[in-house]
Formats: sequence, structure tokens, C-alpha cells
Amino acid sequence: MSENSSCKKYAVFIAAIFFIFSFLFNAYAETIRVLILEESFNKIPEKNEYLEKIGEKQKGELLANGIHYKGDIEVWQGTNGLYVIAEIPFEDYVKDVVFAEVGSKWEVEALKAQAVVSRTYALYHKNANGKSLYHITSSVLHQVYKGDIFDPAIATAVEKTAGEVLTYEGKIIEAFYHSTCGGKTELPDEVFGKSFPFLKSVEPVCETSPYKLWDRRIPAAEIEKACNVQSIKDIIIKTFTSTGRVNELEIITETGKTTIKATELRRLLGWQRLPSTSFTISKENGSVFFEGKGYGHGVGLCQWSALEMAGKGMNYKDILAYFYPGTKIRIHEGHK
Repeated sequence: MSENSSCKKYAVFIAAIFFIFSFLFNAYAETIRVLILEESFNKIPEKNEYLEKIGEKQKGELLANGIHYKGDIEVWQGTNGLYVIAEIPFEDYVKDVVFAEVGSKWEVEALKAQAVVSRTYALYHKNANGKSLYHITSSVLHQVYKGDIFDPAIATAVEKTAGEVLTYEGKIIEAFYHSTCGGKTELPDEVFGKSFPFLKSVEPVCETSPYKLWDRRIPAAEIEKACNVQSIKDIIIKTFTSTGRVNELEIITETGKTTIKATELRRLLGWQRLPSTSFTISKENGSVFFEGKGYGHGVGLCQWSALEMAGKGMNYKDILAYFYPGTKIRIHEGHK
């Protein structure tokens, strides 16, 4: 047998081993099941809703409103409509979420911090919903996922933190995060009704955020429709949270008074319509004028503060330790 022939057989053998390894890796690589929520598919299945799978799971791509969703695609018929679920390789999902949440132009250490937080958040919900039809949604109800988008800077940040998650006393944490805190983060019990030892109120800087300051003039009729009340005469701030955000508002109508949580008003009006609960209000010519700061619920990592910290030379581990004190970074067991 010639030396050249031996080399060719060796090369074929190596290629075969590589193919088998790649096949096994992809077959057993961790995935996450994402309920696609967007304009065409905008409902969440009710708790006891009857669901029936339509056809078989299809490996490929779903195009909806110009967004490409790749993975193993399932369509389910429910009592209230159709539901689409994409099962995606876990680390690919993390890359896509980081792109959707902050984009690729950020400091690399801020991208790494976001990668760890998004991975932690997703894995927490996967573990919590492991027996459910889906683990997480693609919307701001959880964290934003806008399909398959490759970006080299984000891919590098995710790969350099591959498998890393935040833990507290050995358990993966529910890593809340938001866009802009406005100078002080919120306590989780004020928003979610539960407290965590690793989530404290801190005072970072997020001066470069486009939501450093904002204002909204919202017609009273819009608020009446959203809150199911009529003839608003006035709206006043009733109570504040311990960090100074608005906790409750009192809506005064011709027939009485209604108390509503500021977080609920945000949900009813729309998260972007009322960017945060850190605001003042006044009533002007049939409208309510909101002046505020920040964007999001305010709990956990502030993305724009993380960007500024990275710009000042802080690494991602220090950034995460600041927002989640007492936590430790670990490689989770399912990582491959």
C-alpha cells in the first residue's frame, strides 16, 4: 500500500469520526422550546386549553412578518387559535436573544454580561417549565427573541461565556434584567411580589440611555378604555415604592375612585407607551401628562448601566457581581 493511499484512508477515517461526533453532538445538544409571540401569533395557551398538534415536527424555517425562525417547528391548534413553537439549540437561542436585546455595537464585556444573564434567565424558565408545552415566550413577557440572526461580535461574546450561568447557593437564579433603571434599580417584591437575597436596589449610572428622561401625553379616553373606567376627572399618585417609584395611582371619575397599581397601568397601556413606573403626572386639556425616567420594571441588571460600566473598564464578572450580589458563576450541567 502506497504512503499516499494510507494518507487518504486516514483522512477518510478522521472525516468519518468528525461526522459521527458532530451528529451525536447535535442530536444530544441542549435545546429550548420557544412559543413564538408576534403579530400573527399573539396568544398564550390558557392553562387548561385543549391543544392538538397539527402534522409532524418540521425541521427548517418559519417566516412570519419578515422574521426568520429556525429550528424544529411545531404548530398546535387550540380552542383559541394556532400556536407555534420553535425548538432551538440552546446556545444559538442565547446568541439570538442577546442580539434582540442589546444589538452588536455594545462593549464586549457588556455583551458577555448580557449573554450570561440571558442564558441564566432562559435556563431558569426551562427548568421551571420542563414538562410544559413550551419553556419560554419570544416576547417581553420573558426575553425578546426575533429569530435567527448571526452576528460575529455577539457570537464571540456568547462563546467566550459558553455554559456560564448565575447561581445562588448552588441554584440557578431568576436573573431579572431591564433596559434603563433611571439611576436606581427596583426591589423585586415591589414588582413581582417576591424578594430574593441576591437582588438589592443599587444606584448605577445610565446617562447614555435614550430613556434617561422621557415624557408621554396620553389622552384620558385612552386611559379610560385601557382601565375600563369612564369620565376621568383626575389621576393622582397614591403611594410610592420604597425606592421612590410610583406604586399605586388613584383614578377619580364622576362616579367614584379606582386604585390601580402603576405596574398594571403599564401593562394595560403598553410597556413602551408608559416606559417605567418612575414618573410624575399632571392633567392637561383632556390628557394626562407623564414625565419620567428609565425603561422597564427596574429589577436586576440595567442594560445601559452595564454598557457604561464596560466602557469604564469593568469586566462582565464584576458587572454581574454588582447587580446580583452573592451570586456565583457556574457552568451548568447540561452544557455541551
